[in-house]
Amino acid sequence: MIPVDWKSLFEPAHARPGIPGSGRATTLSNTRVVRIDWGDCDPAGIIFYPRYFEIFDASTSALFERALGMTKLETLKTYDFAGFPLVRTQARFLRPTRFGDDVAVDTKVTFGHASFEIEHRLSLKGETCVECAEKRVWVVRDAAGRLKSHLVPEEVLKKFRVI
Repeated sequence: MIPVDWKSLFEPAHARPGIPGSGRATTLSNTRVVRIDWGDCDPAGIIFYPRYFEIFDASTSALFERALGMTKLETLKTYDFAGFPLVRTQARFLRPTRFGDDVAVDTKVTFGHASFEIEHRLSLKGETCVECAEKRVWVVRDAAGRLKSHLVPEEVLKKFRVI
């Protein structure tokens, strides 16, 4: 089991002094289309709700890939960090999706100090089916190997800024 410094993961996000818009500024967003496959669904052909969270996790990675221009694996190596684990999530399920549906997932991010908020909106033909909010934390390993929150690198923040 990986030791985790849980207290540091839940410290409140604060704006960075001298960095305009670093506290609550929404920056780059991403949209991707996902086909609901047979394996995503229950016997009635309706998506099994945990699959939405897998879709949203992949959408978060896609947003970072778009902004940084590299895969998540390359990002882990380049920025020498341990990932951005999910520390809170909630969803509203408004309308089911079914086998064969092509849904659009709109994802946007708002950065704090070491944490960031992700919002996903999954829609079918323009109608919202699911809304999801996530809080994730940028983490590194300390000398003892424990996960600990860490300031999101300036280089990362700059790549997310829309000019």
